[in-house]
Amino acid sequence: MTQKRQMPRVWLGSVRQWHWISSAVCLVGMVLFAFTGITLNHAGQIESRPSVRTIEQALPEAVLAELVTLSQSPDAPEEARLPGSLRNWLASQDISVGGRVAEWSEDEIYLSLPRPGGDAWLAIDLQLGELLYEDTDRGLVSYLNDLHKARNTGEAWKWFIDIFSVACLVFCGTGLWLLIRHSSARPSTWPVVGLGLVLPLLLIILFVHQ
Repeated sequence: MTQKRQMPRVWLGSVRQWHWISSAVCLVGMVLFAFTGITLNHAGQIESRPSVRTIEQALPEAVLAELVTLSQSPDAPEEARLPGSLRNWLASQDISVGGRVAEWSEDEIYLSLPRPGGDAWLAIDLQLGELLYEDTDRGLVSYLNDLHKARNTGEAWKWFIDIFSVACLVFCGTGLWLLIRHSSARPSTWPVVGLGLVLPLLLIILFVHQ
């Protein structure tokens, strides 16, 4: 009998431990996603003043000659990374392209550079030897909103969201277990839980599709 009584206590202690660990892991992420949930819901009321930077520049002759040779090659791909010489020159103009893949043709090279909270693109006219670059920064709120949606964030952030979601499920599951364990001493437990289920359901049924 003593061993049977100890088992629920052991389980309860383990569940409590998982609950506080998952809450600690989720804390910052939940604050971020709760805040961006509000900003996304009121995106129309939040003023945004994008900052746009434009660069029009002639390419160095050596860089242009290499690009023309590559674009006119018989086995030139339609999509490929920019050569190192061009990336170095772009870096000197404060333009970072990383290892992104650009669209190539005989007359033009085009590269799209989307990112959270902003967008950028560059086009190189191989006939005129000119670069046109435009960078738009939509501000911090837009940046956080895009993190919420995992928009243009890359695989690492998407993996973080998946792991964070699992931690939230652990947090909610252990919280439910603790509610079950203590509900007998707290009569309002299940009415409150039921309200959390019924209220959004009623809003969906009555108002969402109107």
